[in-house]
Formats: sequence, C-alpha cells, structure tokens
Amino acid sequence: MAYGGKNKLKQDKGPLWRGLHMGVMTFILSILLTLTANSVLTLFGLFSSILILLLIVGTGIVFDIIGVAVTATDESSFHSMAAKKVHGAAHAIRLVRHADRVSSFCNDVVGDICGTVSGAAAASIVFNLLVHDLIAEQAVVSLLLVGLVAAFTVGGKAAGKYLALYRCREITHQVGRIMAWFESRLGLNVLADKGKMRRR
Repeated sequence: MAYGGKNKLKQDKGPLWRGLHMGVMTFILSILLTLTANSVLTLFGLFSSILILLLIVGTGIVFDIIGVAVTATDESSFHSMAAKKVHGAAHAIRLVRHADRVSSFCNDVVGDICGTVSGAAAASIVFNLLVHDLIAEQAVVSLLLVGLVAAFTVGGKAAGKYLALYRCREITHQVGRIMAWFESRLGLNVLADKGKMRRR
C-alpha cells in the first residue's frame, strides 16, 4: 500500500512542478507587464490609452482561441501535410502533442495576465481622467469601464471558443506556421518533439 502511494507521488511530481513553475512565471510576468502598462499609459493620451487597453483585451482573446483550438485538434489531420513538407504542419503536430502545455500557457498564463493588466490599465485610465478633471464621479466611471472590459473579454472569449472549435485545424496550422517562422528566424526550439501520438 505504501509502495503504491510512493509511486503515485512520483507520478504527481510532474504536474505539481509544472503548476508551481506556471504560477511563479505568471506572478513575475503579471507584475512586470502591469508596471510596464501603467508606465506606458501615462505617456499617451486618452485615445491611445483606450487602444492599448483594447489591445490587451484582444491579446487575451486571441490566446484563448489558440489554446482551445490546439486542444480540440486531432493531430492525424496534419500527418499527410507534414509528409508533403507543408510549411507549419510539423510544428502543428508538435503543438497538438503538447496541447496540455499550450492550453495552460495560452488560457491560464496569458489569459490571467491580460485580465490582470487590463484591470490595472482601466484603473490607470480612470485616474488620468480624474487628474485632468475630465470626470466628476470616479466610482461611477470605474464601474462602467471595468464592466465594459469584462463584457468585451467574456463576450470575445465566448465567440472565440465557438470559432476555435469549428476552425481548430486551420487555427492550429496558422499558429504552427508562425512558430516555424519564428524558429527559422531566431533559431529557438519552442516545443520539443514528442514521439507519441495523442489519440482521442
């Protein structure tokens, strides 16, 4: 009984370590990106600040789409493409074989960071409006802006999930092409190859 428990503990070290690693990385990136976003927003006007806020929200939606699409894709659909040397097909297979890590990074890490940074950006916009005497009621404007950000984020992700499920193959292939381009330009191996096929 004790032997089985030790084996189970050994098997659980991988997910536990990965979770700890993702948590620490999210913590550090959230702080850095929030500080950067606040610093950048103070240098731009209201219109530019709103565009930056929409860019942050849009980034979270796009990465959420990628995470869902890669998880929903069957890797066998890319085998013939990879055999024909279609650009990005081999990288798409790697994405699908690492679907758990891709989903965790895109949906959890990037998604949570964008949510945190967008909230901080919204607060910074409200503060700048207050400083320049463009608003009288800070609480009301804060509630409205935070509500709009949440609405755009949730609504965008809901529409994005529908798109990701019905266009998962095309989205995964496009991400594979982008990843192949970055690897050829920078010489970085983003995801290691896995020999085992992921079946459903």
